[in-house]
Amino acid sequence: MKKTITPAEGKLGVLIPGLGAVGTTMIAGVVAINKGLAKPIGSVTQMGNIRLGKKTENRYPLMKDFVPLAKLNDIVFGGWDIYTDNVFEAAMNAKVLEPVLLHAVKPELELIKPMKAVFDASYIKNITGSNIKSAATKMQLANELMTDMELFQKNNGCSSLVVIWCGSTEKYMEVSAVHETIESFEEGLRNNDSAIAPSMIYAYAALKMGIPFANGAPNLTVDIPALECLAKLTETPIAGKDFKTGQTLMKTILAPGLQARALGVKGWFSTNILGNRDGLVLDDPDNFKTKEVSKLSVLEDIFQPEMSPELYGDMYHKVRINYYPPHGDNKESWDNIDIFGWLGYGMQIKINFLCRDSILAAPIVLDLALFMDLAKRAGMSGIQEWLSFYFKSPQTVPQLRPEHDVFKQLIKLQNTVRHMMGEDLISPLELDDFEENAHS
Repeated sequence: MKKTITPAEGKLGVLIPGLGAVGTTMIAGVVAINKGLAKPIGSVTQMGNIRLGKKTENRYPLMKDFVPLAKLNDIVFGGWDIYTDNVFEAAMNAKVLEPVLLHAVKPELELIKPMKAVFDASYIKNITGSNIKSAATKMQLANELMTDMELFQKNNGCSSLVVIWCGSTEKYMEVSAVHETIESFEEGLRNNDSAIAPSMIYAYAALKMGIPFANGAPNLTVDIPALECLAKLTETPIAGKDFKTGQTLMKTILAPGLQARALGVKGWFSTNILGNRDGLVLDDPDNFKTKEVSKLSVLEDIFQPEMSPELYGDMYHKVRINYYPPHGDNKESWDNIDIFGWLGYGMQIKINFLCRDSILAAPIVLDLALFMDLAKRAGMSGIQEWLSFYFKSPQTVPQLRPEHDVFKQLIKLQNTVRHMMGEDLISPLELDDFEENAHS
């Protein structure tokens, strides 16, 4: 039965805390696409097809033609940053996109100026800026963010908003008492509790106003009981965490293949070098730990060594990230994988991925903005686990193991969309096809 989905009418405001390399690459890209200068490569919503019905029906529409998503021409961008640079200046500084392309969209990008950001140096030590809000309490900061969102919506004539965190990785922290309930969290905001991170203040502000919030960094952010509860209370979608881009994307493609063939893994060593602001932030051990935990969980969840101890029970997994300024946004990763096959004979796989981190992340931000807005219009609140496809460390409801296999994640995403639109779900077991073939 088809869900009731409010039409995507009017403008969609996409607000981004952190107008750095990822955010500006996405914004510049959408403007360039709207001007006919480029194609939305890597965006599942724009270029991905979805199969409907039986194979014999040959129905494979583009995702954007199947579901009522906001049109790219109807998106208005804004955000916050600790630097005063407008989006054109920030994109030029990030050095991800060619100056020729950026100059072609310069008039549109220059109009997008960052609002003052919520920032706490104790959470991110290696960078600082001047475009920062000051208030007596964290609750006042949250109220200021809500005012920012209200004014942005009014000034730009937006019928709806979404917030996608593209800010830096905050220092590692675990859930504590202040995160347990809405009441304890709000008391913590009023009392400036040190366990409430800047990203949580953004998330709280968005959720209080019923604005969908997705977390693109490995921070806790919305992954705490208080904000999960608030999301349900205000009937707002949330999703996270940590955009699945370079090395981890490769892991979630390759590891399911090894497991599918029952090949064993003795060790998986991963190292990265990257420059840009992300690399600088991760050069601090506290911030690196947040990223490390996010990256380490992937293989354990795919291989499930407790189920196959002979194949994966003794696997050694190590992740390293090194700041290397000359590479800028062009991240390079190396993986050495020691596997074993028939009769225990060993083999090795080597991967050298020279990726462009923001080029891989930009379409994720776009897709999440469109899908989170869709979820809101479809009345889907709380954790949007069907969007795990886009995250390194997918947020799930309590007691549910996260799914990291990128192929299973895609099946879940597509089936959720089919369900929304009243189409039959598709399982890998094509019984109808099998029965038709058997009787032909």
